[in-house]
Amino acid sequence: MNELYNKIYDLETSLLKPEVRSSFNQLNDLLANDFKEFGSSGLVYTKQNILERLPLNADKVVYMVSNFEVKSLSEDIVMTNFETERIINDLEKKFSLRTSLWRKEGNTWRIFFHQGTHKTSSY
Repeated sequence: MNELYNKIYDLETSLLKPEVRSSFNQLNDLLANDFKEFGSSGLVYTKQNILERLPLNADKVVYMVSNFEVKSLSEDIVMTNFETERIINDLEKKFSLRTSLWRKEGNTWRIFFHQGTHKTSSY
């Protein structure tokens, strides 16, 4: 499980890195064709929306990840749950709870679902 945890952690956190978020090719490789996201803004995104939007985003965004968990749902599907602290342009901080579903396609893991929810207080 440690090997799977490390692999999925690396993939998930790569999606938060500016160099990946600004790369059409890397995003295209990581997102499944049927990818869907329910954003913390309430908007729904598809792979096409993400590929059109993220590579053009020029904001300086830094993510801090905590409480990362991986749960195997089947041999080829895993779910992640984690929290992020997002700092935009060194000023604005936002906290989110996040869940993703990853599917193994051949030898490659691709994300096919993600949901982010604003975290407003401790639980």
